[in-house]
Amino acid sequence: MKIGVLALQGAFREHEEVLASLGIPAVEVRQPEDLHGCGGLILPGGETTTQRKLAHSYGLWDPLARLGRQGIPILATCAGLILLAKCIDGEPGSSLELLDVDVRRNAYGRQVFSFETPLAVPRFAVASGPPDPFRAIFIRAPRIVRIGQDVSVLASHEGEPVAVEQGNILGLSFHPELTQDNRFHAYFLEAVRRHKTTQVGQMQAAVGDYASRK
Repeated sequence: MKIGVLALQGAFREHEEVLASLGIPAVEVRQPEDLHGCGGLILPGGETTTQRKLAHSYGLWDPLARLGRQGIPILATCAGLILLAKCIDGEPGSSLELLDVDVRRNAYGRQVFSFETPLAVPRFAVASGPPDPFRAIFIRAPRIVRIGQDVSVLASHEGEPVAVEQGNILGLSFHPELTQDNRFHAYFLEAVRRHKTTQVGQMQAAVGDYASRK
């Protein structure tokens, strides 16, 4: 299993380090051919405008959109979440529109107002009881101002969603790669494994159907 990490700009190396700690090889994605063979994708935090311009320049924009629509699991953090949102700052048409949320950039304040806060994430529950809080780091974070009816909220801060999931997309307003807690990455990798298993099952079913008709 290989995970592609969009490596145009931003905190991609930190995500690679988390993947390495989990024993998963990462592929730095800078060209469309880098996407070949990747079972999942990570869109890191950074400068949204820069990432968008570079993705267009290197011919990555349309392949990213196509893979997202095809169901490949995607973990998007901070700027990555913005790139996937349905609408940015009230202006549709400037994102991949793979996640049915509207966002407002830098809505938690400039970098000097960065903060850490514990988040309750019920999805991380363990057999012994409720999970430990996840220590989330917010740096020039986007605020999710609307969620679609098919979007699940995994964690909230002061009543507002900061971790959401819709089908194959996991979007976070914060930076899980900057902590020592790898639970969001592990959760994402489970989605990748399920997707791969489904693909194998579909392929086997197709082969079996073809063989039965011969």
